[in-house]
Amino acid sequence: MKKLNISQVDTIFANGSYPIEFLIYYQNKLKSKNIRSALRKLSSVFWPVFGQYHAGIIQFNKYSEGKFFDETVCDAKFDREDPAGVIQDRYSQLISPDPNTLFFLKIIQPKNGTILIPKLNHLAGDGYSYFYFLSVLAALSHVGHIPFKKYLICNPYKPHHKRTILKEFRFEETELESLQQDEKLSVKFEEISRAAIRGMIKDVASNSNQPVSTNDILSAMITRNLFTVQKEYSGDDFCLTIPIDVRRHIREYGTRYFGNGLMLSVKNFKISDIENASIHNLAIEIRKSMPAITRESFLKYLDHIETIVRARQFKKLRPFDPERGCLVTNLSRLPADKLNFGTGDPNFIFPLTIEKNSAAILANKNNFILRLAY
Repeated sequence: MKKLNISQVDTIFANGSYPIEFLIYYQNKLKSKNIRSALRKLSSVFWPVFGQYHAGIIQFNKYSEGKFFDETVCDAKFDREDPAGVIQDRYSQLISPDPNTLFFLKIIQPKNGTILIPKLNHLAGDGYSYFYFLSVLAALSHVGHIPFKKYLICNPYKPHHKRTILKEFRFEETELESLQQDEKLSVKFEEISRAAIRGMIKDVASNSNQPVSTNDILSAMITRNLFTVQKEYSGDDFCLTIPIDVRRHIREYGTRYFGNGLMLSVKNFKISDIENASIHNLAIEIRKSMPAITRESFLKYLDHIETIVRARQFKKLRPFDPERGCLVTNLSRLPADKLNFGTGDPNFIFPLTIEKNSAAILANKNNFILRLAY
């Protein structure tokens, strides 16, 4: 039996909150037989995906397709032009896997193509891990690649699962409060041209001699927007939380690290700062607040999480508090070109997971798309 200790960062998601779930649509039908075969093959390599979690340990014994896969054929057509709210309501509740499993793949075969809905418990991995796994699954499902299966599951695709690679850690809690979300949320989409964002970055650099990124500008817009819609907000501070991927910054992690390679950056704003500052100035403040990601700074972050765990203050492990702030996740670089299962790249990708007072940054060729939930 394979098993691993979860990491300090994994504990943030040990209560099963914040699952990662996307709807991925292909207008040319996919062959589920190849996908099922690929899932079985990858279960020995990406084994934590198919494992079970208990008291700080993910363990895997054997693969059973019925626990992780289901396929449905329907007579209706999928319309990607449907309003976002309609798509959200129609497809977000289709997967209710065994609570002890960490992954499930639902395939729907409408008349006009194929829909994939992979759902990953965030404890098993972050967004990078989610698409890392799906890209290898796609390559292995591709008919033309079948002779090279053995190569595909070895270097350079094989992940590493040493979660406590920087600092040993053992989490033994069994009773964690689940953050159930019962209220009906509003979801709004806004499109902003890439050209407009480039112009704003140039303006900030010219007027303030301060470099800012695309993410800084979009996060400033989202902060203003989500603060505005929180009409009942009465606090003195408003917190913006941004997950940062540490893989590129810390050698021991690297691009094949499978898990939660994240550090949460938190910027506290005074209410007056949000109300009175321009988007340009908010973006500058966000840029200044971004931490330098080094081995030393990340070790301090892990120590901070361990302190919370030792004190059993598990509510402080939440990624953010939706009652006094917002969470922004940048998904504008989704690897759509690596999700070809044999009939071409996906024609439509839609995030189904939503959390109160959170935003996802998406993108198409010409625009950034902000999905706001509140």
